[in-house]
Amino acid sequence: MENVLGKVTCFITRKKDENLELLLIKHPNAGIQVPAGTVEINEDFYQAAIREAIEETGLKEFVSCNSIGKQEQNLVGKYIIYEKAKLYSRPDMTSFQWAEIRRGITVFHERSQGEFVQISYKEGDKHPEPNYITYQITGWTKKLNLASKVTRQFYHHQSNSQLDKWEIKTDNHTFKLYWSPLDNLPQIVSPQNDWLDYLLNQMNNL
Repeated sequence: MENVLGKVTCFITRKKDENLELLLIKHPNAGIQVPAGTVEINEDFYQAAIREAIEETGLKEFVSCNSIGKQEQNLVGKYIIYEKAKLYSRPDMTSFQWAEIRRGITVFHERSQGEFVQISYKEGDKHPEPNYITYQITGWTKKLNLASKVTRQFYHHQSNSQLDKWEIKTDNHTFKLYWSPLDNLPQIVSPQNDWLDYLLNQMNNL
């Protein structure tokens, strides 16, 4: 049976001076984003949406959290790590095991051999159009550790936060968070910029 990984995206809004604002995250080298992440094992989508919003923003409470849409995606030329994947130097579990990649990380498919797949994780110097690859891991893992389908659910969180700008340290990075008027947003990284349609459609139907 093919693995399907769950993902969540969190649109966090607040009203200020009668204007609706969206909470954005400025990644140090990967552009402007909205909170998003992976559904953990034994966790439902709603629980994941609350957890990811708290972890990625530092906010502790939300007025509401509502599901506003769902997207199914079949990956081509890529996988997402479904179970923490041990990487081996050859398609053989007795070969040298020299790295692990955690659940939820997107990797590239290099080649397959039997029950093994050779995958690569790559980071560029910037996103979305890197000048060069600054970090790369390539190795073999069992296909059962990988997912080629993703189910993403979108959530709208409403906040009463009075903070205007702050920083949070997570995933070995320092992220800058700030609110932006929903009708005058900066360029958000792809494909997240397309996901905004889920929020805008929901707001138009209110």
